[in-house]
Amino acid sequence: MEKKTILITGGAGFIGSHVVRRFVNMYPDYTIVNLDKLTYAGNLANLKDIEKKPNYVFVKADIVDENRMKEIFQQYRFDGVIHLAAESHVDRSISHPNEFIYTNIVGTANLLIAARECWKDHTEGKRFYHISTDEVYGSLGKEGLFKETTSYDPRSPYSASKASSDHLVRAFHHTYGLPAVISNCSNNYGSYQFPEKLIPLSINNIRNNKPIPIYGKGENVRDWLFVEDHAHAIDLIFHKGKDGETYNIGGNNEWSNINLIRLLCRILDRKLDRQPGTSEKLITFVKDRAGHDLRYAIDSSKLRRELGWGPSLDFEKGLEKTVDWYLANEEWMNNITSGEYQKYYELQYKLR
Repeated sequence: MEKKTILITGGAGFIGSHVVRRFVNMYPDYTIVNLDKLTYAGNLANLKDIEKKPNYVFVKADIVDENRMKEIFQQYRFDGVIHLAAESHVDRSISHPNEFIYTNIVGTANLLIAARECWKDHTEGKRFYHISTDEVYGSLGKEGLFKETTSYDPRSPYSASKASSDHLVRAFHHTYGLPAVISNCSNNYGSYQFPEKLIPLSINNIRNNKPIPIYGKGENVRDWLFVEDHAHAIDLIFHKGKDGETYNIGGNNEWSNINLIRLLCRILDRKLDRQPGTSEKLITFVKDRAGHDLRYAIDSSKLRRELGWGPSLDFEKGLEKTVDWYLANEEWMNNITSGEYQKYYELQYKLR
């Protein structure tokens, strides 16, 4: 296989760590450079199993630092970029919109500028792959699916910042000929997810007999995608997608929040040897989020048709696998919730 050097931004995060692991293990002739700022959501302990592999490099840096991005591109002369680094939690975007504007918009622009300067007119075999979200499309009613051609209608500072970054990537492709692809994915679930998100938060609260907060009446519907299936899709799009194209990635797997939580409660009651119905008593309805989109659902038929991708697990099996992982990795969860995980970088990289 051809030797390549690939930059993966945000590779210490939830989705990013799965992508880094997949590329490091599947492509030993590639050098994988994981660039992460290590904010609260970046955790190098997610990658303990591959951190000593000879084709893996970690760089701590902030994509908002334009000069640093240019230096790193000149140092490594990347053949490809898989851009995952982003602020991604809607609630945080409502409280602190500026952080999302800087990281998601300015940071993406810096990477695009650095890639363009590095590759100049030698774009053969290069690729800038930008990972985005279905939230840029806005909210659906009870019918219909988001397609690649759906008009953008973002409703939160988070989704607006991701929509802006998508437009920048397309602009650099059309204006400068930068070889770029974009994918928009539905909600991911699986191992190593930071417990501010619904599924790991709920698993942890059920395990500890704490209230499970659910916005409004729990009627909001999301399409759920197993994170390892998303990493597989990213692999396919990076290697076989067409420049200038957008690919939607969805699990074809719609669940209302309340039905999802009830399923989690049933699974955990069984696995924790509790009486059926015990965990459901922890469900607590809270004031709805501002601008809360009712429903997201993705049409991923283009990806299935053109690149042969499809989900590997149905949701109930994927959720069982996810619950098993969190129950078996209590120490990981405790380190996350206590903040101890943030010391891992200092121990592993500063004191060697």
